[in-house]
Amino acid sequence: VGGDQSNRAFREGSGEGGRREGGWREGGRDGGRERWQAEEVVTQARLEGHRSMNPCPLYDKHTRTLFLFFIAVPGHVSEHHQLQTRVNVTRLCHISSTDHGKTWSPVQDLTDTAIGNTHQDWATFGVGPGHCLQLRNSAGSLLVPAYAYRKLHPTRTPAPSAFCFLSHDHGHTWELGHFVSQNSLECQVAEVGTGAQRVVYLNARSTLGARVQAQSPNGGLDFQDNQVVSKLVEPPKGCQGSVIAFPNPTSGADASDVWLLYTHPTDSLQRTNLGVYLNQKPLDPKAWSEPTLLATGACAYSDLQKMGHGPDGSPQFGCLYESDNYEEIIFLVFTLKQAFPQVFGTQ
Repeated sequence: VGGDQSNRAFREGSGEGGRREGGWREGGRDGGRERWQAEEVVTQARLEGHRSMNPCPLYDKHTRTLFLFFIAVPGHVSEHHQLQTRVNVTRLCHISSTDHGKTWSPVQDLTDTAIGNTHQDWATFGVGPGHCLQLRNSAGSLLVPAYAYRKLHPTRTPAPSAFCFLSHDHGHTWELGHFVSQNSLECQVAEVGTGAQRVVYLNARSTLGARVQAQSPNGGLDFQDNQVVSKLVEPPKGCQGSVIAFPNPTSGADASDVWLLYTHPTDSLQRTNLGVYLNQKPLDPKAWSEPTLLATGACAYSDLQKMGHGPDGSPQFGCLYESDNYEEIIFLVFTLKQAFPQVFGTQ
């Protein structure tokens, strides 16, 4: 976060009586090793009578403000209950910090201002989960990836579609972007390309047996070229995955200036064997590599973060992921050369 060379990791936590609040750990790098401080409960990240879910951190480099977005759901109301009753009781909230998470603002409920009357057209919705995105445009626009179950037909089950919340004034006001195709759920976004060719790339969970991707030429407002990415398999009910962009570390003339990295369970039948995939031509769904395994056994949600350069000189990344049937959260550090040595074979 910012210039203090530290990392923040957020997770859902169980409070008294099953109440969920935000939990976070702070870590600093020490000679390439991660030293994590004891976990703290972010007590501000809750609405009274609600449980907090889907933590989505967003750091504004221009204002040095750390936002934590999340959804707040009353009591024990489940997503399934909202889909069955078609009554949306989920709220969009955030808290913010200007001192790297040492202190936090009171919670803000953004539902009425950011979603408005559209809220009643959805059965429920969620954000992320995982990291958000600040664009490299002049406004430093902020994007929060999200998805909503829209009530498109009075007798049919609400259909999920991904989209983004956008802010062009450093988080003072927010607007709704337009939807990606149906059957796109939890998602993350990355900015690829350079100059006028920059686009926002969206990668979303689906129940189609593979991920769904789309691209936006106007900063996350509209998405087009929706495609099923057959190389990125999903288990039957899908699973959240993480995607991040980083500069091309080689001088290959046929490669894009910006590459993508993606983490997700690699098994098409169950949530096992966490893999990392590389795409050197980000908008080509066929350009994804075969996965390199980061961990074997049970795994689920993950989140990627750039961490400068590693000891071998190649880009270094951190991956936070669920393990051991959701009983443990592991933080793994690896370099691009470790995961994909063939990329540097001619260097």
